[in-house]
Amino acid sequence: MQIGELLDRSAISLRVSASDKRKALAVIAEIAARNFGLDAGHVLDALCEREQAGSTGVGHGVAAPHARVAGLTRLRGVFVRLEQPVDFGSVDDQPVDLIFALFAPKEAAGVEHLRALARVSRILRQADLRQQLRQARTADAIHALLAQDPAQASRSSAA
Repeated sequence: MQIGELLDRSAISLRVSASDKRKALAVIAEIAARNFGLDAGHVLDALCEREQAGSTGVGHGVAAPHARVAGLTRLRGVFVRLEQPVDFGSVDDQPVDLIFALFAPKEAAGVEHLRALARVSRILRQADLRQQLRQARTADAIHALLAQDPAQASRSSAA
């Protein structure tokens, strides 16, 4: 599964203001609720429950929160770029400004969810891509960057 299949342009927000991790997760929950027909409170609860098990801050200013949520029929994603980075309890202690949240159906098998999470993490480890995501001005630009084939992205960054 490609990232572009998980992420609708309407689930991308570039100028998110949040003063802390919980508020950032609340914004993500609202975006997910609006785009996927879910209850924002349930989505936020699922995200916070996952964060209690351990931070999803993966380093370099990136977080990949994820949760299983009732009401979904397939994997879905939300991408936000924070105006000001927030403490996310990341592995490298760096504040987070790029967040790709992944949502899986509650009943779904875990393999597809884990593969998608691994793909998101692998893509966001690319320093040049993170820089491009921080500079992109539109949701279309963000979507294009995240939807490109990882092999193509690494070739273009090597050039």
